[in-house]
Amino acid sequence: MPVLYLTEEQVRQVLTMEMAIEAVEAGLRKMALEEAFNIPRSRCQTDHTILHVLSAAAKSLGVIGYKAYTTTKAAARFHVTIYDAKSGEMSALMQADHLGQVRTGAASAVATKCLSRPESKHLGIYGSGKQARTQVLAVCKVRKIEKITAYSPTEANLKAFVEDLQKEGLPIVAATQPEQAALGQDIICTATKSRTPVLKGEWIAPGTHLNIVGSNFLGKSEIDLEVIKKTNVLVIDSKEQGRIEAGDFAEALDTKLIAWSDIHELGRVVTGRLPGRESPTEITLFKSLGIGLEDIVVAQKILLRAREMNIGTTLDL
Repeated sequence: MPVLYLTEEQVRQVLTMEMAIEAVEAGLRKMALEEAFNIPRSRCQTDHTILHVLSAAAKSLGVIGYKAYTTTKAAARFHVTIYDAKSGEMSALMQADHLGQVRTGAASAVATKCLSRPESKHLGIYGSGKQARTQVLAVCKVRKIEKITAYSPTEANLKAFVEDLQKEGLPIVAATQPEQAALGQDIICTATKSRTPVLKGEWIAPGTHLNIVGSNFLGKSEIDLEVIKKTNVLVIDSKEQGRIEAGDFAEALDTKLIAWSDIHELGRVVTGRLPGRESPTEITLFKSLGIGLEDIVVAQKILLRAREMNIGTTLDL
């Protein structure tokens, strides 16, 4: 079978946030129904490079594959490879930096749709990078956001971030103090590189929904312990992966404030097996790790659309 190869620019041409949200929601639903399977991220390294691999299979969606990426002090390089689940033949290979940013935003959109109050209109965002950008774009697809407040400690980055999203027509302003991105917000997203908390529980009001995105290492947390103490509903994309990556929960688990039985997978909320939010005053939290299943189901959508658009290079592998 010919293999379709897509560059980063070609992925950008094909992929929309709506496509990604639809794919991620379907993938998480299939995982909850045990019709899809996710293998936690594995890492190996040399003195200079770390290789990260995330594998998954969605048998009822007909796709199996993995994302592999390397990180160094200078750069990160991402690729997703998918195969036909029946024949085992490779169907596509694509560069996947933009794919990863969009699918991470899409996961938060699914969580926001399931867990935030439907009337939510104020969004706070911590971070000013590519992941923060797709968080904002994704949440705005599922809620009618009237005001976005952004905070980053680096003034130049924050200014550029706000100006970029204003050009997209979004109602975004810059916060001068970190608490301003939390106080009075209906939805808060954190997508930072910080190893220490940027969001404090004392800033969070009843009824808020949180998407906590930036950390996938046990030694790193974007939230303080008070956030966990105040949260009523704790949700994650994969509990199995969370046991080795969810640094935002580590202190609360170590001190017995919570147990893994208090944390639920987002797919169960998507299917309705878990109610999610049960009152307008509950605080809900989605811990996003980023899982291989999300990558491969989005990649499959990209493949199908790219074929329709006649985009990509056919390889004989």
